[in-house]
Amino acid sequence: MRSLYFTFAATTIGIMLISFLTAFFLSNTYYQHYLKPDNDEKNTQIAKEMSAFIEENPNVDIAQYLANVADLGYQLYLVQPSTNGVFYGSDFRIKEIPDTVIQKVLGGEIYHGMLQFPRKTFVTGFFANELTNTIGVPVTYNGETYALFMRPDIEKLFSEMHLLFGWLFLFTIILSIILVLIGAKYLVQPVKRLSEATKTLSSGDYIVKEIETNRKDELGELTRSFIRMAEKIQQNELMRKEFISNISHDIQSPLSNIKGYSGLLNNILGKDEKGMEYLDIINNETNRISSMTNQLLLLSSLEHEEHMLKLKKYNVGRQITQLAQRYEWKIHESNLMLSYDIPDVEIIADERLLDAVWDNLLSNAIKYNSEFGEVEIVLTELEEDIKVSIKDTGIGLDNEAKKHIFERFYRVDSSRSQEIMGSGLGLSIVYKVVELHKGTVLVESNENDKGSIFHVILPRR
Repeated sequence: MRSLYFTFAATTIGIMLISFLTAFFLSNTYYQHYLKPDNDEKNTQIAKEMSAFIEENPNVDIAQYLANVADLGYQLYLVQPSTNGVFYGSDFRIKEIPDTVIQKVLGGEIYHGMLQFPRKTFVTGFFANELTNTIGVPVTYNGETYALFMRPDIEKLFSEMHLLFGWLFLFTIILSIILVLIGAKYLVQPVKRLSEATKTLSSGDYIVKEIETNRKDELGELTRSFIRMAEKIQQNELMRKEFISNISHDIQSPLSNIKGYSGLLNNILGKDEKGMEYLDIINNETNRISSMTNQLLLLSSLEHEEHMLKLKKYNVGRQITQLAQRYEWKIHESNLMLSYDIPDVEIIADERLLDAVWDNLLSNAIKYNSEFGEVEIVLTELEEDIKVSIKDTGIGLDNEAKKHIFERFYRVDSSRSQEIMGSGLGLSIVYKVVELHKGTVLVESNENDKGSIFHVILPRR
């Protein structure tokens, strides 16, 4: 199995090699097609100017003149017919030149050795210190014809190399950046997909098989392990939900029996105050368990998506008003004050499920309120939505509680006594029902006994 380290190292080295070789090729091509002809043309012009100066000044000492020119940074070779030539300036590494070339220059032709120099290696025309890599021009001096071969000295060439090296560096940088970006995208893309799959998994969607799994390195193994983990979590979640659904159904049967026998005991005990007190406790606890199992069944149905929304047009304002009226006895019993401003508003939604939403929010506002507190219900019509706000003046929620308040079985133990604490399912049902309706649930609250406001925003459809 290829390691991620090997993949990254090989990719980086490959990028460097490809960038260098490509830049090498492009720079050499640039030199051969542009700089080499320019260099030949420029040096040909210089050689012609030397020849013209000698011809126009027959009284000048040609040997002294050429020596002075060589001191300026040129290598020179002057030759006459049937005589040995004379070198001026730095020595050539290779001093041989074909006689045919010399004869052509003596015959009046210009020799373009720089332009015609063989393309053997990179920028050969600049660095090859050979007599054949020169410019040859004919020179007439005191009635005699000479062949003058010249080239710039190698030390002077470095000033001409700046442009070439600049292009080489620029090509290398640009290609390296492009290839590194492509390579980094290839390496990071699986990690990005895995990150997106993790977010999907955290939202409760366990189907993540669309992420890439054919890699042979650590990322591929991590991806496959992640998929196996997601499948295992999905199986466990299905088993858990099925267990909750089954146990909730099973509990309902003995609860019904307990309720039935409680009714019989009520007839038998008659006016036995102590017995009636115990019987009331049994009835209250039975009702609490029954309510909890009903909520479990509803939540399990919603999470399994077995519950199809039964959408219809109805008056949600009237629904909330009727609910508030049903709770008036509980509000008076708890020494609370209820106020509401609820206009008649019609929406298209599942009436039964939304009734569970308002019921849970209102019961919580009463249950967790302070003594002589207030409960306020406001229904606001927005442009395309409605907003229902239920406010209490109770104990409030801290920031940590607000992060988890809609999770199943979450309860704020530190703030609420066991006697009034619920099952931790009500707000989970609220969140799930509103989510099915494409709505939003928001909570405004803080500790310090300043209460809470729950906002439910629903589309009118």
